[in-house]
Amino acid sequence: MMLFLVVAVAVDTSEKTDDFVKSGLTSSQIITQYYFGFVPHIWGLLFPLFVFIAVIFFTSKMATRSEIIAILASGTSYNRMLRPYLVGGFFLATILWFGNRYLIPRANAIMSEFKTNYIDRGDPTKNQQNSNCYNCFYRRIDHNTYIGIKNYDTASKSAQGFFLDRVKDNKLVYNLRSSFIQWDTKKNKWRLQNAVERTVDSLGERTEQYDSLIINISLKPHELRKDDYLKDKLPTPELVNFISQEKQRGTEGLSALEVERYRRTATPAAVLLLTIIGVVIASRKTRGGSGMHLAIGIVTGALFIMSDRFSTVFATKSNLHPLLAAWIPNIVFSVVAYFMYRRAPK
Repeated sequence: MMLFLVVAVAVDTSEKTDDFVKSGLTSSQIITQYYFGFVPHIWGLLFPLFVFIAVIFFTSKMATRSEIIAILASGTSYNRMLRPYLVGGFFLATILWFGNRYLIPRANAIMSEFKTNYIDRGDPTKNQQNSNCYNCFYRRIDHNTYIGIKNYDTASKSAQGFFLDRVKDNKLVYNLRSSFIQWDTKKNKWRLQNAVERTVDSLGERTEQYDSLIINISLKPHELRKDDYLKDKLPTPELVNFISQEKQRGTEGLSALEVERYRRTATPAAVLLLTIIGVVIASRKTRGGSGMHLAIGIVTGALFIMSDRFSTVFATKSNLHPLLAAWIPNIVFSVVAYFMYRRAPK
C-alpha cells in the first residue's frame, strides 16, 4: 500500500503542480486540504488489487520453497489450506466495506472541496457560468408539483426567476410565478417578490398578484447546487436516503448514484474473490517462480478493474441495471475462480 501510494502521489503531484501553485496554499495546507483526502481515496480504489498481489506474493514464495507440496503431502486437504486465506480475506473485506460506507466518503469530501475551490474553477468544461442558464434547476417536489428556478446564487440563496406548477389528471390546475425568490432564514421558508398566482378549476381561472409572498415547499437551499462529487462524498446511509428522496420527486439520471451505492458492497466482496483466485494461481509451483505468478496476477487484476469500469459506463449511459452493473465483474470472475479452483493441483 505504501509503495503504490508513493507512485500515485508522485504522478498526481506532477499533474497538479500548476494548480497547487495557483492556489497560493502552503505545502502543509495542500497536504491537509487535499492529500488527506486523496490517500484514503486511492487506497480504497486499489485495495482489492493490494490484497490480490499480497496473496500471490507470499503464496508464491511458499510454492517456490515446496511448502505447499509439503502441506498437501501431510494429509491436509486443499480446502483446509484455503481456510486461513478465507478468514483473512473476509477480515480485510469487512475493513473495506466499513471504509467504503463511512470513512472514504469523508475523505472524498475533503478532496472534492479542494478540487471545487482551486482546480475546477479554471476548467472550462466544468465552469459553466458563461452558459445561457447558469445554475438552473427543474425539480419535481411531490407527486403532482413541479418547480423551476433560474440563475440560483448559493451565496445569497436567491434566484432571478421561479415558477411552480401543480398538475391534476394531466391538467395544469395551479401556477405560481415570480421574478425573484430568496430563502428567509428567520422563517425557514422561501420568500417571493412580484408573484403572480393563477388557479384553474371548474369555475374558471383566477389570478392574484402579490408584492411579497411566503411559500413553504419541500426544498431546501442546500439541495440547489450542482455537485459533480456528490455520489463520492455521501456516506452510504445518506446516499440511500438521497436516492430515495430523488426517486419520490421523479428525478431522472440516478444511475451513477445507484451504481456507487451497490459498488460499495460489491468491491469488498471482490476482495474475498480475488483472495481465492490469488491462492489458486500462486499455489502451483512453476519454473517462472514468483515473477510469473505476479505477472499473471497483475494481468488478472487489470482485467478485473477494466471490467468494473466498463460495467459502470454501461449502467450510466444505457439501460443496464445498476445492481447488475456493480456485480458483473464479481459474477464473471466467480466463474473464473471456480474453474481455476477445479483445475488446481490438490
